[in-house]
Amino acid sequence: MVSEGAAGRRTRTLRAELALKALSADPGSRERLRSVIELALVFGRATVAAVYAPGEDEQLSLVESAGVPWTLYGLRDSYPLSEDSPAADAYRRGQPLWLGPEELATNPGDAGIRETSGIRDPSGIPDPPGIPDPRGVQHTPAGDFSLAAVALPADQGGGGCLLAVSDSPGGFDADDRQCLELLAEAVVVRPFPPRVPSPPRPLPPSAGAADAPHGDAPHGDGLPSSAFALAMDTGRVEVDDEMLELFGLSRGDFDGKVETLLGMTVPEDLPTLMSVVEADHMSIGDRELEFRILQPSGEQRWLRLRGQLLPAGDGQPARLVGTVADASKLRTGINEVARVQQLAAALATAGTVRDVSQAVVTALRRPLLADRMALAVVEGDRLVVTVLDPPEPEAWPQVWRSEWRSEWPDAPIRTMPTLAAALREGRAAIWPAGTPLEPALAEVGPGGLAVLPLPAGGRTAGACLIGWDTPHDFGPDERALLTASAGLAGQALIRAQAFDAEHELVGMLQRTLLPRRLPTLPGAVAVARYLPTTAGLEVGGDWYDVIPLPHNHVALVIGDVQGHNAGAATLMGQMRTALRAYAVEGHPPDVVVSHANRLLVDLETDLFATCCYVDVDMEEGTAWCVRAGHLPPVLRHPDGTTEVVVTEGGPPLGVITQADFPMSPIPLRPGSLLALTTDGLVESAELDFEDGLYRLADELAAADPAHLDLVADALLTYANRSDDVALLLLRYDGMALRPQRESWTVWRLPEAVRHARRFTKRTLRAWGVTEETDAILLVVSELVTNALVHTDGQVRLDLTLIDNRLRVAVADASPRTPIKPTSIGWEATGGRGILLVEALSAVWGTVPVSGGKQVWSEIALS
Repeated sequence: MVSEGAAGRRTRTLRAELALKALSADPGSRERLRSVIELALVFGRATVAAVYAPGEDEQLSLVESAGVPWTLYGLRDSYPLSEDSPAADAYRRGQPLWLGPEELATNPGDAGIRETSGIRDPSGIPDPPGIPDPRGVQHTPAGDFSLAAVALPADQGGGGCLLAVSDSPGGFDADDRQCLELLAEAVVVRPFPPRVPSPPRPLPPSAGAADAPHGDAPHGDGLPSSAFALAMDTGRVEVDDEMLELFGLSRGDFDGKVETLLGMTVPEDLPTLMSVVEADHMSIGDRELEFRILQPSGEQRWLRLRGQLLPAGDGQPARLVGTVADASKLRTGINEVARVQQLAAALATAGTVRDVSQAVVTALRRPLLADRMALAVVEGDRLVVTVLDPPEPEAWPQVWRSEWRSEWPDAPIRTMPTLAAALREGRAAIWPAGTPLEPALAEVGPGGLAVLPLPAGGRTAGACLIGWDTPHDFGPDERALLTASAGLAGQALIRAQAFDAEHELVGMLQRTLLPRRLPTLPGAVAVARYLPTTAGLEVGGDWYDVIPLPHNHVALVIGDVQGHNAGAATLMGQMRTALRAYAVEGHPPDVVVSHANRLLVDLETDLFATCCYVDVDMEEGTAWCVRAGHLPPVLRHPDGTTEVVVTEGGPPLGVITQADFPMSPIPLRPGSLLALTTDGLVESAELDFEDGLYRLADELAAADPAHLDLVADALLTYANRSDDVALLLLRYDGMALRPQRESWTVWRLPEAVRHARRFTKRTLRAWGVTEETDAILLVVSELVTNALVHTDGQVRLDLTLIDNRLRVAVADASPRTPIKPTSIGWEATGGRGILLVEALSAVWGTVPVSGGKQVWSEIALS
């Protein structure tokens, strides 16, 4: 079984591709370059990443970096193209270089890394070993990390090199390298125009007194709104009240240290923020970035920092001054790349169209602060809605409510030409507040509406509608998020539609192998339920059956074939047919199960089956149970007490050719409830089958057997959906009118028919039957004569009287069914017996019995 971690590694490159597609910045912009480098930290598992580009001075110069300060690892700000260094070698060869700790330790100078016994900053002053970095990881001495140098495409801005450092054990693995090469291909380095530094806002004279002791730090009087001033030598920072409010702090709670503010930063964003506020990493000029903080309430907030590093002079240290603003309106919790990754992960596990639709709603509605959202699939010329959020009809326009015919409505696309045009064009359509739209769309999003066609395979698989009640501004990042999400959802919908179609086919196969309806029973009511598994498309092997038998007997069968595939389902159909055939032949329960066992062994399959067979005598209120490796029945008595019936059991079917299947009695009284089930109802990963059986018994004790369908539905709430479930319930009420029966063994004597007629007369006289006696005696004569003349072996005559109907049945040892002649000549001396029986009977027929047959006739009495 593949581990979750392994599966995650296989999909990391795919997630990196999705993250690249979600980037909205211009390919040649510094913002996009910065974003790509940050992706190298996430998907390449790098501690620091930097991009170098060739300049006019024949050197590779640093363009942009991300992560912890690159100087902590001794990287340089430039590398001459004429020297040997990983950056220059990778640039010249156009091939990536992967250097491990051993290679770096052998000659760090040739690797382009300053030779250090500890960690050195650019000034060459050694720091103590083990300096903690912003991630809480202690950097080890030079040589205890790995270095990657990946050449940039030469056709995108002149090429260059991506340098990445990893301090993970083992360095960059195959997945890391694949992701770094993928990201390097997306890097575009162009000559960026020099940034024009904006003049710093005036600071109070006390701005240089950032080293004041705690409690004496200036309160920021005179600072511009939401501004700060950070002294780079001491780490003391001056802030105003608005900035403290952004961080959720009061003036009395703030100690004036920058570490206090950094401690509120989300850990994933801390390296980027540290690259700005660390003195040895800052360069003179402007800086701008966005980061997240965790407020005291536990919620995340996006902040945007704009800062400028002012050099030391006039007796003042170097200072970082700037402003911090609330960016939450553009960032609603996590960045768009992460949100697309989350949506992709959710869609990867969504199996059905409903699951896909719900995953899209969950991933987008709350982050976008939308008031309503709808997903629909295109079926021909109709748009069938799969999910509405919120689901209440009153939250949607009247024209939608008018079509609310079932749980999910059919969107009236004919009344929305704007929507139809967007689907034809296949491009996302966004309409701000006030745009004139047809009422069916305008009322979905009066403050703004986004319609996203969901493309897949060159066609539109569906559409997503997102609406706001208050005016909504659509920023570029949000538009990119919507476009990327639409593409993912469209592909997922196509997969889900194929899944649903196959699942329906499998379900149809399963339903055809089970009884379409249960028969009406004398003196009892039976209900059954089958619940297929929701795990994949595999069809199950569980089955049930209710078989009416002669003399007011009924056979209850429930079973489970090993496995969940088409082979198990096919074998299930064979076993159900075999058990029904053996039961109808008139065999006792143990013989029926034994025959089924030998049949399964002869089929030479690798599968086995379990089975529970119960023969219920409706007249006497008794039952005989035979178990073949299956769960025992659960019995509810009329007084409400329940028990798991203790019965002997044999091995599963198909395991041993010569196996014993003992019969165990089950006494029934009117009002008793008998439950047969498979292990999917009583067993799961958290519950063994014994505890599950006792739980089933408790549920039956609390149930009302008068409403058997409700009882069955309630019991299914405990089903294990990773397995299919079969449930069969029988409530025994007892027969209001019990039949009268008599039998006679017909001996093969010349006077055999006369003896049979005399037995019949005596029986009719004892029962008080005086009508239709001549017809009854003639039917007895013809049936007994046919059995004696055309068969060998024993012949038995059975008479049954119930509800003014007399049943005459003659059983013999021949399996051949009597054939009614199509024509008889006037001179023929035989062949009229069956025609007479048919003429005198209300109904007649034959059934197989114990290797032979039984010919029967029912005569209505007035």
